[in-house]
Amino acid sequence: MELAYIPSPSRGVIHLGPIPLRGYAFCIIIGVFVAVWLGNKRWIARGGRVGTVADIAVWAVPFGLLGGRLYHVITDYELYFSEGRDWVDAFKIWEGGLGIWGAIALGAVGAWIGCRRRGIPLPAWADALAPGIALAQAIGRWGNWFNQELYGKPTDLPWALHITSSTDGRVPGYYHPTFLYESLWCVGVALLVIWADRRFTLGHGRAFALYVAAYCTGRGWIEYMRIDDAHHILGVRLNVWTAIIVFVLAVTYFVLSAKKRPGREEVVEPGADAADGPGEAEEGEKADGVEKAETASDEAEADSREVTDEAGSAKKT
Repeated sequence: MELAYIPSPSRGVIHLGPIPLRGYAFCIIIGVFVAVWLGNKRWIARGGRVGTVADIAVWAVPFGLLGGRLYHVITDYELYFSEGRDWVDAFKIWEGGLGIWGAIALGAVGAWIGCRRRGIPLPAWADALAPGIALAQAIGRWGNWFNQELYGKPTDLPWALHITSSTDGRVPGYYHPTFLYESLWCVGVALLVIWADRRFTLGHGRAFALYVAAYCTGRGWIEYMRIDDAHHILGVRLNVWTAIIVFVLAVTYFVLSAKKRPGREEVVEPGADAADGPGEAEEGEKADGVEKAETASDEAEADSREVTDEAGSAKKT
C-alpha cells in the first residue's frame, strides 16, 4: 500500500459550456505572462523603456510556439504520420507536445525580427528575458501533469507520480515525476541567472548563455529517467545529444563573449534616455525659473528697503 504519492488529475480539461479550458494551455499562457513581467522589470532596470519587452514578445512567442511544435512533430513524426494515425493531430497543440529546443531556436528568430524593428541588440534583450524563460518552463511543465505525460521509471518513493490513464500505451502505476524534477530545476536555473547577473554584471548575451547551459545540464540527467518512446543515436536519446551539443555551444559563446566584450552594454535601447530626458529637463527648467524668480523678488525687496532707508536719512538731514 502506497502511503504517499502525487495524484494525477482525473482530466486535463474542464468545459465551460461549449468552451474547453485546458490545463496544458493555461500553464503555457501563465508561463508567458510571468516571463514578460519579469523580463520587463529587468529590461527597465537595464535602462530600457516600459513595454518594449512585451512588444518584442509579440513576435517571439508565436514563433516559439511554432518552433516548439515543429520540433516535436519532426522528432516524433510516427505519432502523427504512421499507419493508423491522423496527421490532423499534429496541429492539436493543446494535447501536449512542445520541444523546448525548437521553441528557443525559432523564438529567437521572432525576437530578432522584433529587435530589428526597434533597433535593439538581441543579446541584451535575451539577457533580460533569460530567468523569465526558465520560470515559464517551470510553470509550463505542469501542463504535462495535467496530460499525464513525461514521467520517468517506476518508483516507490513517497513523491512518486500516480498515473491512472491507460490511453496511448500508458501503464497505470507509480513513476518518477520527471515533469516535477524539471520544473524545480528550471526554478533553480532562474535563481542562478539572477544571482550571477547581479554578482558578475553579465551582458552581451552571457546571462542567456548561462541559462541555456544550466538548463541543458539538468535536462541531460532528467532525460535519462524518462521511459517514453524516443529516437536514439548510439544508444543515447536524441534529446540528450541535443542537450550536450547546445551546452557546448552556450559555454563556448559565454567564454568568447567575455573575452571580446567584457562587462554589460551601457545602452540597451537607443533613445530611451532621450525619451525620458525632456520631461526631466522641463522640470529642471521650471525649478530654475522659480528659484530665479524668488531670488529676483528678494533682491527687489532689498533694493526697496535700501531706497526707503536712504530717503528717511535724507529727510532727517
